[in-house]
Parts: sequence; structure tokens; C-alpha cells
Amino acid sequence: MAVQNFEQIVEKAKQTGKRSRVVIAGADAENILLGAFHAAAEGFVHPVLVGEESRIRSLLERLGLAGRDYELVGIKPGDNPTQRAIDLINQGKGDLLMRGSTQTREFLLPLLDKKNGLRTDRLITHIDLVSMPEYPKLIAIGDVTVTVRPTLAQKKDIIRNMTDTLRYVEDEQPHIALLALVEQPSFHMNDTIEARDLVKEHQRRPIAGCTLSGPIAYDLILSKEAARLKGYDNPLCGDFDGIVAPSLLAGNLIVKCWQMHAHARTCGTIVGAKIPVAITSRSDSADVAYLSLAFSSVLH
Repeated sequence: MAVQNFEQIVEKAKQTGKRSRVVIAGADAENILLGAFHAAAEGFVHPVLVGEESRIRSLLERLGLAGRDYELVGIKPGDNPTQRAIDLINQGKGDLLMRGSTQTREFLLPLLDKKNGLRTDRLITHIDLVSMPEYPKLIAIGDVTVTVRPTLAQKKDIIRNMTDTLRYVEDEQPHIALLALVEQPSFHMNDTIEARDLVKEHQRRPIAGCTLSGPIAYDLILSKEAARLKGYDNPLCGDFDGIVAPSLLAGNLIVKCWQMHAHARTCGTIVGAKIPVAITSRSDSADVAYLSLAFSSVLH
């Protein structure tokens, strides 16, 4: 059964009985700290703070968190906190990685560097879970941070990563939509051709343990009424569990629009690495950081 809301994700994180050590790269980030210490208070993480010690301690004092239980690993100004965080994880001193105040490029490059040992044979994929008032359950979308313009092969990996992730949170056979501008394959829109080909391949030899629909336009993914008005015959319209975006731009814009204009709650995790990686935008709220840690803890 599909997960209906974030409260179920949080409850699953609590039920694991584990307090995952989350290593926060660049921990001098207000909302990241608030979210992480909220998760710590709920019992499913233990914060390991990496960054410039004076900046982190000053922020902890200002936020009233200085007396809480945490570890602090200081670095020199100019050092990359993500590299230090990954070193700690490789030394067995952390279970989860989380982005703090670091720029996206500075965070991703050490994660993607094979020398750091966190890569697997799977594509690294950022998947967001989203809750919107008008949608009946949580919906996933990816990739929204890592792969700029996924190839056909990379789209297969994103489908696999999304399916495995959703199945891990008790969605036995998730319904995945391949987003495109239109629902009819058109030779001058390569995304529609690739979506058609992926669905045909999936019908012959399943890519993952999911159902796959596409190409399919945004309104048809989210609305049964739009499907009725357009005469589009797919019973999954308005009931999809995940969206594979045709590009990083499309996925990222959709999530930000949902957050800013559709009153959506979101959380994000990078999957495909040896450990889950909680990742949020630096402008996201403490709630997003908290939920991202709950999601990552469930996947750990």
C-alpha cells in the first residue's frame, strides 16, 4: 500500500529502533541544525557536525541548541567539509551523510568521486518525496539535483532507484510516470520517443518492479479529471506514486513550484550510493531537513 503522508515515514524511522549517526557537511546552517536536532529529539538520529568550529558553536548558542547531545568535528577555513564528512563515514564514524551550508557542486563532487568509496554500480539519483493538499498520497520525483540530462540508460537507472526506494517505504508495486510535454510520441521531442521505448521495453522485460506509463503530460499524471476531459484512457491518472522527469531542470522546477505555490511539504534523499544522503535546498525549511532525515533513516 502506498504511503499516504509524512507522518507514516516519521513513524517508520522511529520504529527502526536505530539512532543513525548523521554527518552534516557544513553544519553552520540554521534550518539544517533545527531539523537535525528535531530528528535527534525524536530518537532516530545523532548529529555529527562538520565545519568551522567557531561558526557552528556560535549558531548553536543562538538557536539554543548548545546543550544538546552532538559531536563536532572542526575543519580549517577553506577546507571542503563534505570531504571531511565522507572521511568520517569511511572510518565507521557515521551512518548517513547530509548537506549543510555547502554549495551543490562542492557537496556532490566528493560524493561522486570513486576514490571516496561511496559509489556503487547504480546511478546516483536525488529523489524527492512530496505531499500536496490536493493529491491523495505522497508522490516521488527524480532526478532533481544530480543528472542534468539523463540518457535512456540513465532513465532506466532512475526508474530502478525510484522503484526500490518506494518499495522500501512499503509501496509494493509503485506506479511510475515518464513525464513529457505531450502524451503522443513525436519525432521532434526525443523525450516522448524515449518514454515510449522505455514502456515498450518494460512490457517485454520489466526494468523494475513497477508499472510504467509514458509519455504522459503533467496534468494527466496528477488529475483524473484532466484525463477524463482529454479522453486519455489510463486508470492510474491521479494515482501515480512517482514521476521520472526528462531533465534536471524540469524536475527541480516542479519541486520548487510545488513548494512555493502548492503548499507542498517535501523531503529529499540521494540514493544509489552506499549510504543514504539527506539533501535539501539551502533555502528549505527546518521541516524539510527533519523529514529528509526521517526518509534517509528509513532507507538506512
